[in-house]
Amino acid sequence: MARSSLPILSLLALAIPAAAQDRTVVEASEPESLAVTVYRDPNRGIGGTMNTDWPQGFAMISETRTVTLPPGESRIRFEGVAEGMVAVSAIVTGLPGGTIEKNRNADLLSPAALVNGSLGNRVTITRTSPGSGEAQSEDAIIRTRADGGLVLQTQEGFEAVRCSGLPERLTFDDVPAGLSADPIFSIDTRDPGGGTYTVTLSYLAWGFDWGASYVATLHEGRDPDNLRFDLTSWLTILNDNGQSFEDAELMAVAGTLNVTSDLQGLSDPPVARPLRLTCYPIGSTAAGSPVPRFGYPPPPPPPPAMMARDAVVVTASRVQNEMMESAAPVAVMAGEEQLGDLKLYRVPVPVDVNAQGLKQVAFLREESVEGELVYESECSPWQWDESGPRATRIMLETVNDEDHGLGVALPSGTVSVFERGPRGELLVAEEDLRDYASGQDVELALGDSSQVFVGCNYVGDEDPRGSGAQWMNARAVLTNANPHRITVRLELGSPARWRFQGLRERIRNGQRIIEVDVPANGTRTINWKVGEVSN
Repeated sequence: MARSSLPILSLLALAIPAAAQDRTVVEASEPESLAVTVYRDPNRGIGGTMNTDWPQGFAMISETRTVTLPPGESRIRFEGVAEGMVAVSAIVTGLPGGTIEKNRNADLLSPAALVNGSLGNRVTITRTSPGSGEAQSEDAIIRTRADGGLVLQTQEGFEAVRCSGLPERLTFDDVPAGLSADPIFSIDTRDPGGGTYTVTLSYLAWGFDWGASYVATLHEGRDPDNLRFDLTSWLTILNDNGQSFEDAELMAVAGTLNVTSDLQGLSDPPVARPLRLTCYPIGSTAAGSPVPRFGYPPPPPPPPAMMARDAVVVTASRVQNEMMESAAPVAVMAGEEQLGDLKLYRVPVPVDVNAQGLKQVAFLREESVEGELVYESECSPWQWDESGPRATRIMLETVNDEDHGLGVALPSGTVSVFERGPRGELLVAEEDLRDYASGQDVELALGDSSQVFVGCNYVGDEDPRGSGAQWMNARAVLTNANPHRITVRLELGSPARWRFQGLRERIRNGQRIIEVDVPANGTRTINWKVGEVSN
């Protein structure tokens, strides 16, 4: 039986492929070209702001690198990928032998990883005498992992590090294999002949986001027949990862994607574990023998403060213009492209997407956009009361087409409205902007008016609502304290519930409306009949 088992064992050994650790390790070059396409947080609605502490968007990162492979099987290491990398989404193209398997390193270079990777190996321990200041070094062997106390073996025996009361430090001759200060993604491949190849690594990464910001500046005068304003728009790109992407082709995608994968759960970053040492309580000559301490252990030291975000404005290295003033000419602007039903904004020059940084890129600058100020109020039967006139809402409106000076997609974001006057520009409103496609009517609410009021009521001794009357007489009194003519839009009610006589109304956003011109410093009264639609 023993003799017959030997050939079987030999055959099994031949059938088992070479161990993964026996494959030649090849380091891919630094990225020769980079493309970063940022997608907004798909769960952020209108009015939602970017969470700069925990961004919920993601990015598609594409890197072009060069690798030189030996004949046979090898492992290619891509160092410096994003720490929020979704490894299951990674695709490598350009290899003749394809991909055998993919791996993501779990540990980053850290004090604990150094100790664990050097277990059983020699290090140098240096102690400094607090009295003389003299430093003495000797060789030692690491005998425990970094799971609590760290024990070294020296020529004097076994001892715990940093438990003697003397200042101590450890020096390592080299970094253990497989450790890196930057995240690493690796793949195993096979190339019978070997050679040098240009490969492309593409993957999704968590921890990105972007938002749009608009500045609308009304021209001085507010001429109702020729209202003009300037519109400047910026894309703010957020990279919360610890890696920078230098000289990258930067793009941002506007629109909402249907994302079903848990990208956050799939992109757990590698860990850089600290070295926490625990010593036996030695006590002191004054206190005598150590006294047991019960309760919870002391908390670990707090992590170092996160580096402040690098707020950058339109940074192509070749651009020298200062971009902070909205009236300054924009040197670099992102161009709009079609991506299916979405919009893609591409920055025309390479930029640095810095780690833990914000970057702003202009994508729209239009001057003298044609608009209109409209005063709006509800005047349906449910809004009638005896409380007196109500202030109207001020709406800045335009059409997103070339005839009005626009004609481009406007992604959702925030808009600040300024008015230009003899003493400069003053803020008059802030508003959330939804996505607007080219050709749509754009509306911005500027707040309630203190100059234009509307009073709506029925006419008669009794309120005919619910009394079975077929028609009721309605009246609206509009007052304008402005020194110029204005237009008031009255929303009369749903056409499915109410019918009207004596008006030339139209339907807008599911409501019957009329638009009334009110003279400067004047009053206008409108009368009509309204009745309920029969069931």
